[in-house]
Amino acid sequence: MKATEKKSTNEKTTKYAVPALDKGLDILEYLVSQELPRSQAEIAQGVGRNPNEIYRVLVGLEARGYLVRDELSGRYQLSLKLYNLSRSISPIDQLRQVALPHMEDLAVRIGQSCYLSMLYQSQTMVIIQARSQVPVSINIAEGSLFPTMTTTSGKVLLANSNDEVRDMILQRDKSFSKMSKNAKTQLFDELDSIKHQGYLHADNSITDGVCDIAVLIGQPGGKVVAALAVSLLNSKLTQDLTIEDIKQELLDTAAKIAEQLGY
Repeated sequence: MKATEKKSTNEKTTKYAVPALDKGLDILEYLVSQELPRSQAEIAQGVGRNPNEIYRVLVGLEARGYLVRDELSGRYQLSLKLYNLSRSISPIDQLRQVALPHMEDLAVRIGQSCYLSMLYQSQTMVIIQARSQVPVSINIAEGSLFPTMTTTSGKVLLANSNDEVRDMILQRDKSFSKMSKNAKTQLFDELDSIKHQGYLHADNSITDGVCDIAVLIGQPGGKVVAALAVSLLNSKLTQDLTIEDIKQELLDTAAKIAEQLGY
């Protein structure tokens, strides 16, 4: 990032800063990292502030149920409120709310339906679809399940899963167990290549005359890894877009979704 860009970002952060909110978040983030309850003085030192400066914030967080204060020692610790709040947020529901508007815009721009997939019980499930309004396009219904090893989205998900998840999926795949040692080496090389470039463009293994482009949403090995994809008929594309154009549109959309989700 250039110096001017850093200056602009810092100025924007300062302009919209809310001191009391910043103090509260600093305290919560600090206590999350502490195994034992902490005193007001210890918390102040931990967040780099004066003890008197954080007193009212501590009282407010306690009153709202985010902190619990021991009556004898006066030390504070986190309650279970943050945990309970986090459990009320479904990752898939959150992903749907964030991704669908961007996907609908993408479908309009490229004139093709697009879909988002995640791993489900070692298979690849389509969880969101944005339909194109053009007369001819490929639509894949939400809830559809596909073999992970043989689909473009599945390979993107497999390539970017952590080692434990990848090993589990491969162990459950009958076709993998029948592969020769050389074939397995080629597969792992392909997965490494997909992980490095962040996308895969390949012929559809299920339907002739169709090619797929799938890109990663999220970070490799992250808690939530999804694939954004489009399936194209091998015919003249609408709006005179090339494969490279569509691939870039997918990458740009995936980046917007990931940024909004905080990946």
